[in-house]
Amino acid sequence: MRRHWALFTTASRYALIGHARNRFAMLLVVVYIPVWIALAYVTIPDRPAPFRLRATGEVLSPPGNHLTQITGALNAVTLIAGFMMFAATFTGGAFDRRLAMAGYPRFHLVLAKLSALTLVCAAISAYATAAAGFAWSPRQPLMLAAGLFCAALTYGALGVVFGSVLGREVEGMFAILMISILDVALQNPLSSSGSDSAVVRFLPSYGAVQASMSAAFSTASVAQGLAIQLLWLTGAAFAAFLVFRRRTRDALPRARKRRPPDPTGSNADRADSPKRSV
Repeated sequence: MRRHWALFTTASRYALIGHARNRFAMLLVVVYIPVWIALAYVTIPDRPAPFRLRATGEVLSPPGNHLTQITGALNAVTLIAGFMMFAATFTGGAFDRRLAMAGYPRFHLVLAKLSALTLVCAAISAYATAAAGFAWSPRQPLMLAAGLFCAALTYGALGVVFGSVLGREVEGMFAILMISILDVALQNPLSSSGSDSAVVRFLPSYGAVQASMSAAFSTASVAQGLAIQLLWLTGAAFAAFLVFRRRTRDALPRARKRRPPDPTGSNADRADSPKRSV
């Protein structure tokens, strides 16, 4: 048991150190989240923006600036979590592969990355919830943090996938940026007239958006939205595990298996003897 704990703590320490060295991501967390949320509150008119929440069927009419703050918080946490996990996977892929080929258990490596991702997403979500509720109080702040947390975890897992399958850093950054922007923008009633469309149900953060909107502007249950988001999270995490397992596999060719000797010696004679000409 002590050996497993030592392996896990060592891998977790390396994972957290890798995130801490990403100074640009730390700057985004500290500066980008509150600035983006504050600008949305100041610049967007506070006129009511009625829309129907698909998860509960109720019609909500929050102020437009409050609504944009929630979508901005979702966009910020998904971008930052996706960026951090992509950078950690892209830059540390060779190191992880060497560890796995040297005999380090891949289960401990995956568990350490998952633990580091969970801690990072929890901190980002709590920070974004506090920033969004600085000027007004969400109805269910803990559930709002839970929705942001699930969205961040989902994009963190997608960042691991992109970091494992894409060959250049700019490709992964562009993919995460465009997916997050389109994902949240299409679900914002202020920026998209099709936010009530059935198509948005297939977007990666649909469940988190539904849960966050319900938690911010109503007292209705957010269980359905969180359950939908957990499905996306499970799928993204499974895909991340598969690509991580494939990336850290042993590239050495397997030794050819020898056939068991035939007691009669007929197989050996046929294999070793040259073909006779007729």
